[in-house]
Amino acid sequence: MLSKLNMVIGIFFSKMGIGLLNDLSVFDRHTVKNGDHLIFTNDWDKRAFVKALAVIKGTPSDINSRSGNLKNLRDFLNGEKDFLLTLLGNPNLLEHENFTELLWAVTHLSEELALRGDLDKLSEADHRHISVDIKRAYKLVLAEWLTYIGHLKNNYPHLFSLAVRTNPFDPNASAEFQ
Repeated sequence: MLSKLNMVIGIFFSKMGIGLLNDLSVFDRHTVKNGDHLIFTNDWDKRAFVKALAVIKGTPSDINSRSGNLKNLRDFLNGEKDFLLTLLGNPNLLEHENFTELLWAVTHLSEELALRGDLDKLSEADHRHISVDIKRAYKLVLAEWLTYIGHLKNNYPHLFSLAVRTNPFDPNASAEFQ
């Protein structure tokens, strides 16, 4: 069952999760997105992944909804709405509480953005609320992504190799072998 769930999680990251990480990270004014704890290598073992996860969970994100392009985020999420709803409709995912929580957070953020009129003219209260929603989704996506990468390291070395070479937090990442 866990193997099948990880396959669905892999599809999520292939289809939209990596793009979502990129889109959400621009709202983070803190160093979470720039830390070495997100640049995994072939040398990482289980302890390194556990440590990185602890850093993600323990480091406060300084999310500001004014730091990125809310319209682009809204459009991206709106384009993935059917995919998100399909995932939420998968009864097997109910077994994976963390991933279900991630899906709900992303869906909620999508709905909040879709229901706002002009995202360039949000009130201060709306900006604060959207910032909290972005932070919740970002932390959950980051944590699930790192857990999934650890799964690949242990079970699918060829997919892990690709993840290392395409890591969205590694400025030197390239799918091509160097």
